[in-house]
Amino acid sequence: MTNGRRFEALEVEREGHVATVTLTRPDLLNRVDETLHEELAAVLASLRGEPVRAIVLASTGPVFSAGGDFDYMRRLHDDPEYRTRNIDLGRRLFASLVDVPQPVVVALHGDAIGLGATVVLTGDAVVAARQAGLADPHVAIGLVAGDGGCVVWPAAAGMVMAKRYLLTGDRLTAEDARAIGLVTDLVDGPEEVLPAARALADRMATLPPLAVQGTKRALNRVLQQRAGEVLDLSFALESQSVASDDLLEAIAAFRERRRGSYRGR
Repeated sequence: MTNGRRFEALEVEREGHVATVTLTRPDLLNRVDETLHEELAAVLASLRGEPVRAIVLASTGPVFSAGGDFDYMRRLHDDPEYRTRNIDLGRRLFASLVDVPQPVVVALHGDAIGLGATVVLTGDAVVAARQAGLADPHVAIGLVAGDGGCVVWPAAAGMVMAKRYLLTGDRLTAEDARAIGLVTDLVDGPEEVLPAARALADRMATLPPLAVQGTKRALNRVLQQRAGEVLDLSFALESQSVASDDLLEAIAAFRERRRGSYRGR
């Protein structure tokens, strides 16, 4: 599986017909940077050709993923070629997440933020600890929620709820997320998440794979069509916002623990 490749940002294990993909950089809060973009897309592509019938997507450390980090955003702001390359990586990652034929069960033991939340919400089931949460605070740091949030949040929670949370960046607890359709299964503690996610993936893997994968393919056609309508525009708008002065002001305000002063440019 994965042709013996060693990864920097994740690990892949298989037990029977279930593969577990685990984010393994807790020291970096499993941020979704260039490395994770490339590796996660590569792993999902490789699993298409494996005798795998379900996938568990898990993580390590205090959070599932803190999304992008500020140094990464500064480089995107300062380097147009780097920005273009990473926008392309973002498109490929989103396509990989929604195209993978096997059902994906997300084990959400801690918070998933920004693009981390988008990755979670492309899953087919989300098992979450009550202490975990979801948030997409792109707007709070001067960015358009362009890397898939404008596709997956409305698909899961409905348009009005998606607007409520994407236009504020507010955090949802796992219990509140379950109430609006962003989480499917709740467990009491972080240590219970992975076993519960694996049990659900095992259950899916025991069912007739043509039926399971065909049903997922039909369901995801809706998501893919919506992505076709929205994603190019949202990525383009995010790219514009990455180049803005407001992004730099938002980063500075966060680091200096003050209110930002934004000029819309």
